[in-house]
Amino acid sequence: MSILVGVGRGATAGVLVRNAEALESLARASALVVDKTGTLTQGRPRLVRVASAAGVLDAEALALAASLERGSAHPLAAAIQEAARERGIATREVSGFAAVPGRGVRGSADGRALVLGTAAFLREAGMDVGALDEVAEAERREARSVVFLAVDGRPVALLSFADPIKAGARDALDALRADGLEIVMLTGDGRAAAAAVGRALGIATIEAEVLPERKAEVVRGLSAQGRIVAMAGDGVNDAPALAAAHVGIAMGTGTDVAIESAGITLVKGDLAALVRARRLSRATLANIRQNLFWAFAYNVAAIPVAAGALYPWLGLLLSPMLAAALMAASSVSVIANALRLRRVPL
Repeated sequence: MSILVGVGRGATAGVLVRNAEALESLARASALVVDKTGTLTQGRPRLVRVASAAGVLDAEALALAASLERGSAHPLAAAIQEAARERGIATREVSGFAAVPGRGVRGSADGRALVLGTAAFLREAGMDVGALDEVAEAERREARSVVFLAVDGRPVALLSFADPIKAGARDALDALRADGLEIVMLTGDGRAAAAAVGRALGIATIEAEVLPERKAEVVRGLSAQGRIVAMAGDGVNDAPALAAAHVGIAMGTGTDVAIESAGITLVKGDLAALVRARRLSRATLANIRQNLFWAFAYNVAAIPVAAGALYPWLGLLLSPMLAAALMAASSVSVIANALRLRRVPL
């Protein structure tokens, strides 16, 4: 009864619960691992700057990047495509497209080999971003994400993206910390950008430049330390970590894969709903304990009387009708107590 009413109460508060285990795990969680993009931030990055090397036009760099990103589903790819459309820049046909999760993409256009991704991705291909890295570091200190474009083995431009922090995110995290949760932020962004977001949200434990498979490793590592781990994320790359956590929490505004991997879904994707989910889980577990107490209390008190324990001294026996009434009262009290969850403040 408590689970049934609790799940219904959660739905009215924008929290969808898949099963009872998810509620129980969230109530007992001691660590919350959160993805940055789309969970702490709005997840709709916007291209704010194109900085090109000498002899390269910004428009040409954006055209090549937009052409290459036509085959990608990454949020940064959508931001590049949108910027190109707004500026009336035409894209070209790309062949040999390949994406490396958490790193970047590559392909060919107009007979030129194109690579777009992180500085580490370019270095793995034997390219040095050189002076562009100084510009990139200044962008990262402004909490912006940066990718580099290379043409025929030469880095020619960087693209910088802003992704604003969600409104109310700091207040929600403060409430979760006050409730005993340790917050750990994971992101594939550079350390400077991650640190800037961490400072804004009061997060001390940060893992930056994290590849998708590393997220699940972090969750399993915390679990190995004896923690009950909750993981919140919204993307395809978050699905393994959501599945590895004791309870996965998906943003309802995220991907279907993330939602399918999670035990709890926050319909509007706002972190305030996560605070409500935590309070609901605590209230539901407390309600279950109360119901167990009343159910056992009726039986512990009534069964000895029905067995005649008081008859030798008081001549008291429990009639079948009164016993039936007590059993009904036990069930009614449990149901009435469970229904109190409909009015629990979240």
